[in-house]
Amino acid sequence: MSPASYERANARPLAPVPRLIFASRWLQLPLYVGLILAQGVYVYHFWVELVHLLGAAFGDLRSIGDLYRSVGYALPGEGPPKLTETVIMLVVLGLIDVVMISNLLIMVIVGGYETFVSRLNLEGHPDQPEWLSHVNASVLKVKLATAIIGISSIHLLKTFINAANFDTKTIVAQAGIHLTFLLSALAIAATDRILFGKARPQVAGEAH
Repeated sequence: MSPASYERANARPLAPVPRLIFASRWLQLPLYVGLILAQGVYVYHFWVELVHLLGAAFGDLRSIGDLYRSVGYALPGEGPPKLTETVIMLVVLGLIDVVMISNLLIMVIVGGYETFVSRLNLEGHPDQPEWLSHVNASVLKVKLATAIIGISSIHLLKTFINAANFDTKTIVAQAGIHLTFLLSALAIAATDRILFGKARPQVAGEAH
Protein backbone atom coordinates (compact mmCIF):
# COMPACT_ATOMS: atom_id res chain seq x y z
CA MET A 1 0.00 0.00 0.00
CA SER A 2 1.35 3.40 -0.98
CA PRO A 3 1.75 6.15 1.67
CA ALA A 4 -1.11 8.13 0.11
CA SER A 5 -3.41 5.08 0.16
CA TYR A 6 -2.42 4.35 3.77
CA GLU A 7 -3.22 7.91 4.81
CA ARG A 8 -6.62 7.76 3.09
CA ALA A 9 -7.44 4.42 4.72
CA ASN A 10 -6.57 5.73 8.18
CA ALA A 11 -8.01 9.22 7.82
CA ARG A 12 -10.60 10.29 10.37
CA PRO A 13 -14.13 10.82 8.99
CA LEU A 14 -15.07 14.44 8.49
CA ALA A 15 -17.66 16.11 10.64
CA PRO A 16 -20.95 17.00 8.90
CA VAL A 17 -20.19 20.69 8.35
CA PRO A 18 -16.65 20.20 6.94
CA ARG A 19 -17.98 17.32 4.83
CA LEU A 20 -20.68 19.61 3.39
CA ILE A 21 -18.19 22.40 2.72
CA PHE A 22 -15.76 20.01 1.06
CA ALA A 23 -18.53 18.41 -1.02
CA SER A 24 -19.55 21.87 -2.31
CA ARG A 25 -16.65 21.65 -4.77
CA TRP A 26 -18.89 19.41 -6.91
CA LEU A 27 -21.05 22.45 -7.64
CA GLN A 28 -18.32 23.37 -10.14
CA LEU A 29 -19.00 20.21 -12.16
CA PRO A 30 -21.87 21.77 -14.20
CA LEU A 31 -19.55 24.67 -15.03
CA TYR A 32 -16.97 22.33 -16.56
CA VAL A 33 -19.71 20.44 -18.41
CA GLY A 34 -20.83 23.81 -19.83
CA LEU A 35 -17.28 24.49 -21.01
CA ILE A 36 -17.26 21.10 -22.74
CA LEU A 37 -20.43 22.13 -24.59
CA ALA A 38 -18.75 25.44 -25.49
CA GLN A 39 -15.85 23.38 -26.87
CA GLY A 40 -18.36 21.59 -29.10
CA VAL A 41 -19.60 24.95 -30.41
CA TYR A 42 -16.03 25.93 -31.31
CA VAL A 43 -15.52 22.61 -33.13
CA TYR A 44 -18.69 23.28 -35.14
CA HIS A 45 -17.56 26.84 -35.93
CA PHE A 46 -14.14 25.55 -37.03
CA TRP A 47 -15.67 23.12 -39.51
CA VAL A 48 -18.11 25.73 -40.87
CA GLU A 49 -15.20 28.06 -41.63
CA LEU A 50 -13.15 25.22 -43.10
CA VAL A 51 -16.03 24.16 -45.39
CA HIS A 52 -16.35 27.77 -46.58
CA LEU A 53 -12.60 27.89 -47.26
CA LEU A 54 -12.68 24.64 -49.23
CA GLY A 55 -15.72 25.82 -51.19
CA ALA A 56 -13.97 29.11 -51.97
CA ALA A 57 -10.88 27.23 -53.14
CA PHE A 58 -13.07 25.50 -55.73
CA GLY A 59 -14.50 28.82 -56.92
CA ASP A 60 -17.82 28.96 -55.07
CA LEU A 61 -18.71 32.68 -55.05
CA ARG A 62 -21.09 32.34 -52.10
CA SER A 63 -18.34 30.73 -49.99
CA ILE A 64 -15.91 33.47 -51.00
CA GLY A 65 -18.43 36.14 -49.98
CA ASP A 66 -18.99 34.38 -46.64
CA LEU A 67 -15.23 34.38 -46.03
CA TYR A 68 -14.95 38.08 -46.83
CA ARG A 69 -17.70 38.87 -44.33
CA SER A 70 -16.37 36.52 -41.62
CA VAL A 71 -12.88 38.09 -41.63
CA GLY A 72 -14.15 41.67 -42.07
CA TYR A 73 -12.41 42.14 -45.42
CA ALA A 74 -13.88 44.78 -47.73
CA LEU A 75 -15.73 43.39 -50.76
CA PRO A 76 -14.44 44.68 -54.11
CA GLY A 77 -16.40 47.58 -55.53
CA GLU A 78 -16.62 46.02 -58.98
CA GLY A 79 -16.83 42.43 -60.08
CA PRO A 80 -17.19 39.26 -58.00
CA PRO A 81 -14.96 38.75 -54.95
CA LYS A 82 -11.85 36.64 -55.42
CA LEU A 83 -10.03 34.34 -53.03
CA THR A 84 -6.81 36.31 -52.46
CA GLU A 85 -3.77 35.32 -50.44
CA THR A 86 -4.67 37.92 -47.81
CA VAL A 87 -8.16 36.47 -47.34
CA ILE A 88 -6.74 32.93 -47.09
CA MET A 89 -4.23 34.11 -44.49
CA LEU A 90 -6.95 35.82 -42.44
CA VAL A 91 -9.17 32.72 -42.57
CA VAL A 92 -6.30 30.41 -41.57
CA LEU A 93 -5.38 32.75 -38.70
CA GLY A 94 -9.02 32.60 -37.62
CA LEU A 95 -8.87 28.79 -37.63
CA ILE A 96 -5.65 28.88 -35.60
CA ASP A 97 -7.39 31.27 -33.20
CA VAL A 98 -10.22 28.75 -32.72
CA VAL A 99 -7.69 25.97 -32.04
CA MET A 100 -5.83 28.08 -29.48
CA ILE A 101 -9.07 28.99 -27.69
CA SER A 102 -9.98 25.30 -27.74
CA ASN A 103 -6.61 24.51 -26.14
CA LEU A 104 -7.34 27.16 -23.52
CA LEU A 105 -10.69 25.51 -22.78
CA ILE A 106 -8.99 22.12 -22.36
CA MET A 107 -6.52 23.64 -19.90
CA VAL A 108 -9.36 25.18 -17.89
CA ILE A 109 -11.54 22.06 -17.99
CA VAL A 110 -8.90 19.42 -17.26
CA GLY A 111 -6.59 21.51 -15.07
CA GLY A 112 -9.41 23.20 -13.19
CA TYR A 113 -11.24 19.93 -12.49
CA GLU A 114 -8.01 18.26 -11.37
CA THR A 115 -7.08 21.21 -9.14
CA PHE A 116 -10.40 22.26 -7.64
CA VAL A 117 -12.82 19.32 -7.89
CA SER A 118 -11.33 15.81 -7.95
CA ARG A 119 -8.34 13.81 -9.13
CA LEU A 120 -8.55 12.32 -12.61
CA ASN A 121 -6.11 9.51 -11.70
CA LEU A 122 -4.29 9.70 -15.03
CA GLU A 123 -0.87 8.72 -13.64
CA GLY A 124 0.72 6.27 -16.05
CA HIS A 125 -1.89 6.86 -18.76
CA PRO A 126 -0.19 7.12 -22.18
CA ASP A 127 -2.29 10.15 -23.13
CA GLN A 128 -1.78 12.10 -19.92
CA PRO A 129 -0.86 15.72 -20.80
CA GLU A 130 2.71 16.53 -19.77
CA TRP A 131 1.68 19.73 -18.02
CA LEU A 132 -0.99 17.98 -15.93
CA SER A 133 1.56 16.03 -13.89
CA HIS A 134 2.64 19.18 -12.03
CA VAL A 135 -0.43 21.39 -12.32
CA ASN A 136 -1.69 23.47 -9.42
CA ALA A 137 -3.61 26.72 -9.07
CA SER A 138 -0.46 28.83 -9.50
CA VAL A 139 0.84 26.94 -12.55
CA LEU A 140 -2.63 26.99 -14.09
CA LYS A 141 -2.81 30.79 -13.79
CA VAL A 142 0.54 31.22 -15.58
CA LYS A 143 -0.41 28.80 -18.35
CA LEU A 144 -3.76 30.50 -18.87
CA ALA A 145 -2.07 33.91 -19.01
CA THR A 146 0.41 32.76 -21.67
CA ALA A 147 -2.41 31.11 -23.64
CA ILE A 148 -4.38 34.37 -23.61
CA ILE A 149 -1.29 36.22 -24.89
CA GLY A 150 -1.06 33.76 -27.79
CA ILE A 151 -4.73 34.30 -28.65
CA SER A 152 -4.31 38.06 -28.42
CA SER A 153 -1.26 37.84 -30.71
CA ILE A 154 -3.32 36.07 -33.37
CA HIS A 155 -6.05 38.73 -33.16
CA LEU A 156 -3.47 41.52 -33.38
CA LEU A 157 -1.80 39.90 -36.40
CA LYS A 158 -5.18 39.58 -38.13
CA THR A 159 -5.80 43.28 -37.48
CA PHE A 160 -2.40 44.31 -38.88
CA ILE A 161 -2.90 42.19 -42.02
CA ASN A 162 -6.34 43.70 -42.51
CA ALA A 163 -5.30 47.18 -41.29
CA ALA A 164 -6.88 48.94 -44.27
CA ASN A 165 -10.34 48.01 -42.94
CA PHE A 166 -9.70 49.27 -39.38
CA ASP A 167 -9.30 52.80 -38.09
CA THR A 168 -6.18 53.89 -36.23
CA LYS A 169 -7.98 54.05 -32.88
CA THR A 170 -8.98 50.36 -33.11
CA ILE A 171 -5.46 49.24 -34.01
CA VAL A 172 -3.90 51.27 -31.19
CA ALA A 173 -6.49 49.95 -28.73
CA GLN A 174 -5.81 46.32 -29.71
CA ALA A 175 -2.06 46.85 -29.42
CA GLY A 176 -2.56 48.42 -25.98
CA ILE A 177 -4.76 45.55 -24.82
CA HIS A 178 -2.18 43.03 -26.04
CA LEU A 179 0.58 44.89 -24.18
CA THR A 180 -1.61 44.88 -21.05
CA PHE A 181 -2.04 41.10 -21.34
CA LEU A 182 1.72 40.71 -21.74
CA LEU A 183 2.52 42.84 -18.69
CA SER A 184 -0.14 41.03 -16.66
CA ALA A 185 1.35 37.64 -17.56
CA LEU A 186 4.82 38.85 -16.58
CA ALA A 187 3.45 40.13 -13.28
CA ILE A 188 1.70 36.81 -12.58
CA ALA A 189 4.86 34.85 -13.43
CA ALA A 190 7.02 37.15 -11.27
CA THR A 191 4.59 36.88 -8.36
CA ASP A 192 4.55 33.10 -8.72
CA ARG A 193 8.36 33.03 -8.70
CA ILE A 194 8.54 35.23 -5.61
CA LEU A 195 5.96 33.21 -3.68
CA PHE A 196 6.98 29.71 -4.72
CA GLY A 197 10.49 30.13 -6.10
CA LYS A 198 12.15 28.40 -3.15
CA ALA A 199 10.10 25.24 -3.54
CA ARG A 200 10.43 24.95 -7.34
CA PRO A 201 14.18 24.03 -7.61
CA GLN A 202 13.66 21.03 -5.33
CA VAL A 203 10.81 19.75 -7.50
CA ALA A 204 12.83 20.33 -10.65
CA GLY A 205 15.79 18.49 -9.15
CA GLU A 206 13.61 15.51 -8.34
CA ALA A 207 12.33 15.44 -11.91
CA HIS A 208 15.87 15.17 -13.21
